[in-house]
Amino acid sequence: MITSKPQTHSEISTPAGTPVRQLSVFLHNRVGALMSLVKLLTEHRIEVLGLSLQDTTELALVRLIPSDPETTEMLLIEKGIPHVVFPVTVVELRETEHSLVHALSALLSAEINIDFTYALLVRPALNPVFVLHLDSPDVGAEVLTSSGFKVLTQEDLSR
Repeated sequence: MITSKPQTHSEISTPAGTPVRQLSVFLHNRVGALMSLVKLLTEHRIEVLGLSLQDTTELALVRLIPSDPETTEMLLIEKGIPHVVFPVTVVELRETEHSLVHALSALLSAEINIDFTYALLVRPALNPVFVLHLDSPDVGAEVLTSSGFKVLTQEDLSR
């Protein structure tokens, strides 16, 4: 089954940019399934910017941030690959007062829950980049921004 979450306020492009979109792709847990997915994207000039994989006995959940989420989604639909698209918050970290512990503290003080996280494979400004799936992405992005963090947009990541 191919599903896409309806567009929410946090997915609507703003003057600051479009929120980063993650695609959660469901693959059969077979040897070479991830390689086939990445090869398919590469053949269509789509770069995998972030990747997280959780497998079970029968299925693997691949969370990925592509360089071109629209084309990626159309390709997955065309190939009949089950997936879900939703916004994630991507924040740039630094070794100073903008470290991981400071970002987590800011979110905790605003009572924003984190569902899952992973690091990106690319670093646009050569600083660590962290992906967060938050229960309130709009508020989370505002809290991080007001705490001095740079929250990246899809335009910051796409090449």
